[in-house]
Amino acid sequence: PGEDPDLSQRIVKAGLETTFIPNAFVYHKRRISWGKFYTQVQKFGRVRPILNTWHPSSAKITFWFPTFFILFTCVSLFAGIFIASYFVLPLLIYLLSVFLDASLKNKSIMIGSMAIVAVFIQFFGYGWAFIESTIQIGLLKKNPEEVYPGLFFK
Repeated sequence: PGEDPDLSQRIVKAGLETTFIPNAFVYHKRRISWGKFYTQVQKFGRVRPILNTWHPSSAKITFWFPTFFILFTCVSLFAGIFIASYFVLPLLIYLLSVFLDASLKNKSIMIGSMAIVAVFIQFFGYGWAFIESTIQIGLLKKNPEEVYPGLFFK
């Protein structure tokens, strides 16, 4: 995981250019289960801090958004349970908008429901792995190949 952004950064560092081709088609293997999807996004979350150390100019605040979503969800639920139920409202509004958008675009309530599941799997899978890897690689300065040997192919 991470080979595409790594290659792009290496190309730029070599003095060459990359470009966005809006009509180009890229085919990726689709995950056939929620578990495999979770594993995939978890790998993406783990590899991003590694790429950020290799290519510091590629780091962006947006990579933190799934981790912020986890914090937002936990704080909303905690505050909703222990302080006042209306603290859960922003989370519910967000999830309702995801549900409605997916349902209307796909003309399927089932797809809308699956979009809610996908939000939690994607954000929690990526977000937890991202913060864990940020601590291991960014803060503790551990060797990525030793901490996550499954991410490196020889």
